Amino acid sequence: MLSTHIDTWQMTEPGKLLRTKIAMPALRPGEVVVKIAGCGVCHTDLSYFYMGVPTVQKPPLSLGHEISGVIVGGREDLIGKEVVVPAVIPCGDCELCRTGRGNRCLAQKMPGNSMGIYGGFSSHIVADARFLCLVGNRGATPLEHLSVVADAVTTPYQAAKRADLKAGDRVIVIGAAGGVGSFMTQTAKGMGAAAVIGIDINEEKLRTMTGFGADFVINPKGKSAKDVKELIKGFCKDRGIPANTNWKIFEVTGSKPGQELALALLSFVGKLIVVGYGTEETSYMLSKLMAFDAEIIGTWGCPPERYAEVLAMCLDGRIQLGPFVETRPMSRIAETFEQAHDGALNKRVILTPDF
Repeated sequence: MLSTHIDTWQMTEPGKLLRTKIAMPALRPGEVVVKIAGCGVCHTDLSYFYMGVPTVQKPPLSLGHEISGVIVGGREDLIGKEVVVPAVIPCGDCELCRTGRGNRCLAQKMPGNSMGIYGGFSSHIVADARFLCLVGNRGATPLEHLSVVADAVTTPYQAAKRADLKAGDRVIVIGAAGGVGSFMTQTAKGMGAAAVIGIDINEEKLRTMTGFGADFVINPKGKSAKDVKELIKGFCKDRGIPANTNWKIFEVTGSKPGQELALALLSFVGKLIVVGYGTEETSYMLSKLMAFDAEIIGTWGCPPERYAEVLAMCLDGRIQLGPFVETRPMSRIAETFEQAHDGALNKRVILTPDF
């Protein structure tokens, strides 16, 4: 029998969590109940919890938008199906949705922000079945690991699509060892990039990326943009490839230093794709874009119709999840938030319900 309530960890106000129960909502046509297997902890959750970034639904609400689980209620033909719940759920009917840009649908909903009080740090969530990604045969990959597909992996994939990334391209990832950057690096290589340069200030994690998509890594700490360019030139000389043209640069940190370095590296017929979010302003002489015949592109989320492509990359090994995630019981949510906020986590944590 379907539960009459949802167990959940709610943010009652920024900085405060409460374990509680809320009523299971009445299902509308097309909706299903997903029993949550895992929910990833994202920097966005920390922004709401610690930094005062406002949510559309005012507290109390449950945070969490990287969700995988099993359908246990609603449409009979879907009961028992394993799914990934998209982090950005479009309306499906507006002009943006009809023209393939549903990831930026102005009526979109996001678990843990704008889907009422419901988010993934819970036992269950109700969602529109139209937009769920069916998992199918996942082999030995734990279902909870697939929760990070909903944001940390699909966001880089959408960024690569916005860059029109193709086999043989040359790529630079700034923030290459971070929670999203590590998947951006793998995605670029998995989509056929001929050369991937990873840039990050975390030396230990950066070196790891040489085994997960990065052909060359640079720690920019203490280095000028000119110094970084010289290192790139050296790599290109060894490879026999052009050093100053056609780079596709993905800025994943959202930090001002990361953005400034990305802009400094942007050159002839290059593309800079802004993936990371930050609040500081960065200046740039736009006439350089004209002189370079270059582009700066923003990217947001990923439309649900592309989730299956990303899932396939995760299940066939082009993108590795296991080395970059850690599972913990959801009862450790407060401790995990604190460690994530302090930068003390080496992997993306997935919280599994233990109510």
